Amino acid sequence: MVPVAAPAFGFVKCAIDAPPVSYHDYIIVGGGTAGCPLAATLSERFDVLVLERGGSPYGNPNVSNLASFVQNLADLSPTSPAQRFVSEDGVVNARARCLGGGTCINAGFFSRASSGEVTEMGLNPELANESFRWVEREVAFWPQLTEWTSAFREGLLAAGVTPDNGLTYEHLEGTKVGGTTFDPMGHRHTAADLLKYANPAKINVLLRATAQRILFRKGTGRHKRPEAYGVVYKDEAGTVHEAHLREGSAGAVILSAGALGSPQLLMLSGVGPADHLMSLGIDVVLDQPMVGYDIADNPLNLIAVPSPEPLPITSVQVVGIRPGYYVESLTGFNLVAALQGAKSSQIPESSRPQISNQGIQNSYSFQGGIIAEKLAKPLSRGYLRLKTLDPEDNPSVTYNYFMKPEDLGTCLEAMQTIMKAIDTKGLSKFRYPNQSAEDLLALTASTVVNNRVRTAQDSTSLEQYCRDLVLTIWHYHGGCEVGKVVDDEYRVIGVDGLRVIDGSTFSFSPGTNPQATVMMLGRYMGVRIKDEGD
Repeated sequence: MVPVAAPAFGFVKCAIDAPPVSYHDYIIVGGGTAGCPLAATLSERFDVLVLERGGSPYGNPNVSNLASFVQNLADLSPTSPAQRFVSEDGVVNARARCLGGGTCINAGFFSRASSGEVTEMGLNPELANESFRWVEREVAFWPQLTEWTSAFREGLLAAGVTPDNGLTYEHLEGTKVGGTTFDPMGHRHTAADLLKYANPAKINVLLRATAQRILFRKGTGRHKRPEAYGVVYKDEAGTVHEAHLREGSAGAVILSAGALGSPQLLMLSGVGPADHLMSLGIDVVLDQPMVGYDIADNPLNLIAVPSPEPLPITSVQVVGIRPGYYVESLTGFNLVAALQGAKSSQIPESSRPQISNQGIQNSYSFQGGIIAEKLAKPLSRGYLRLKTLDPEDNPSVTYNYFMKPEDLGTCLEAMQTIMKAIDTKGLSKFRYPNQSAEDLLALTASTVVNNRVRTAQDSTSLEQYCRDLVLTIWHYHGGCEVGKVVDDEYRVIGVDGLRVIDGSTFSFSPGTNPQATVMMLGRYMGVRIKDEGD
């Protein structure tokens, strides 16, 4: 399968060709899931610069094609679209490093936030719906269900995940077929595609442009608060450039660098917990103790289902939605898509990959599927801290998975739902004879790889299974939450000329998979800002 042809975006350039200093109405740090729709929308009226630390998704088959996208997660090169990190909890994870952000490296499931979640986020429902539709016209498609997926759907219904909500982008309790960002040819569409809506005369997108810090000056307004006026960034050769806001412009620096990148850059720029910043020699611009606090990651646990027959490659197509958790499946991927492989007595020892969030051990293509559950809104919270002063380095993150006993109880319920679905008649044809859900639980326990301490009970106690074998679904969020770090217009509290618009502002991960809502938020806030002066 050939890569998707690159759009003719003449405004997308390498940062190495940028001038030493440039001037703009808006400077967006991060051309990702929120940054691309935000930039495209703002460019309808303003001069916009986007600084993206990664490269282009176009021409990279690991990004573009369903059959090979998991290779991103095994690519440990400095220019990989996915930058690996390991939380202090011992769970391997990834952050995007590519124009289009997380939409370039995820499993592609497209599902909106619920109407209740939109209200909880403080958004206008009408504008939110308009913004969802704007995104969906370009990047959302309906999947073609496979035999496995149809059986999985019936298994969820038989396990009590009802009602059957059919085909919908809406977030509804029960079982549904959702959208996908992979088109019928298996080609991925990303947030970068939304740049087609940009005004090419009013936007510049720089690739391999790594923001070093936000520039602040003493404010001149009534409150005399610090005021952001630009960004220092480096190109791939290490040359330093500066981007400034136009004198007299009512614009702003906007961080859309993600749930790691945005709090990290705030801290590197002197906005964060003063004691932590001073311990690293960073001049404090604003003592803001909530930057990097209350971060969360939705824990994921799974069961692998080796099949006697090969299964076609499918990404997430069907989801079971319960009040506290969601259940999804994938099939046929090398290392079972982003959750990586399986090994069993049927697989030769020399060809045994392991289930992990990342890291391909060999080229064996897993024959079977996985069924995974994600906690919808974990109560357990953690924190982010800088490890170095280099923005290319990962910060230290601690998510405290299952610190709250309520989260563990939800995981137990979710795993029991998976086991019920596996034992249904429809899915029985996809597993080896006489192989029960309990057998598969023990098999999976012997293959999951993370950096957590393991106990002998992880294959016999569901509680220990949840704790020991937890993985991630890459839906981590928080660190710049609305009401704590930013206000309800996403302006950083305590400074002027600075906003954060991305998943770091979320107190929960909206919908079953957040990418649709993050793209919507970029469009939504672009419209809000664009129309402020009208």
